[in-house]
Amino acid sequence: MQKSLDYINGVIAAKEVNLLGDKISKLCDMTAEDAFRAVSESRFGTGAEAVSVYEYEKLLFADERDLDAFIREYAPTNAEKAYLLSPRDFHNAKAVFKARYVECDLEKMLAPEGLLSVEEITRYIEEGNFKPLGKELSFACEKAATLFSEKNAVVSGADVGAIFEKALFTRLKSACARNLTLKMLTAKKADMTDILTALRSKTPEYAANNYVLCGKLKPAQLEKLFVEDSEKAAHALDGTGYEKFLEICLEDKKNGLPLTRAELIRDNLEIDFLAERKYELKRTQPFLYYVLRRRAENANLRILFVCLLSGMNESDIKKRLRAI
Repeated sequence: MQKSLDYINGVIAAKEVNLLGDKISKLCDMTAEDAFRAVSESRFGTGAEAVSVYEYEKLLFADERDLDAFIREYAPTNAEKAYLLSPRDFHNAKAVFKARYVECDLEKMLAPEGLLSVEEITRYIEEGNFKPLGKELSFACEKAATLFSEKNAVVSGADVGAIFEKALFTRLKSACARNLTLKMLTAKKADMTDILTALRSKTPEYAANNYVLCGKLKPAQLEKLFVEDSEKAAHALDGTGYEKFLEICLEDKKNGLPLTRAELIRDNLEIDFLAERKYELKRTQPFLYYVLRRRAENANLRILFVCLLSGMNESDIKKRLRAI
């Protein structure tokens, strides 16, 4: 039975007190053992049987499992559920294909289950029966299967990844069409992904084959990024709202740096958007904001423990943490 927004927001208000918040920053100055003890003594990762810092993944897994259960029970609409969980289905299907044809270790590549179980995805792919996986995921699997079956075809991980990424954005665009917030976020993330694809591609033709094209940017606009005149390239997206994003991309590319700053902006898009409006959140936005904060905390704790165990200093650790 669908729960009311008032009830969901009440549950969130009760759970928010357990968020670590600024405490994560303070953990950066501790030893790995003390940080683990502090996190264990909070309510983070309840039910995890972790007795030493070297088992911190058990804490993270327990928290992730609890949050997934919360999403499945309290997601206000199917749009939130699809936005938060369906990316895992596409990731896991891609992993199954890679493990099947490239002889990779499937277990190491799998993400936690999304809307479909890993067993279901694996079975349907092995049977060649993709239809039960849903329209967009089925299409991606058909395309991947065809790619791998072509004689003398040299299939790269990037080729397979592009197939599933494009299908995922198509799925999100469809699932979130009636949710203005998620519709906007999907479009912006798609546009940023296409800008990154263009700047990483050697030719316009290669880029065009890998664009997701689920935002507002058109191929003709993206093609302008390939002009040799750097000044023209810098102004290729004027008036689109991506001027600053492009500036960061071009600056790092010019300096021979990976486009990780731009990737971080894209990956933090949702939580940054909601954080700027945290006192004005409406309808289903509080649910989305709460889930994204918990996911960010989980990611930050993984970064924290990896860095502490490697002996990294406080300032360097803080530089690697995601903003919450």
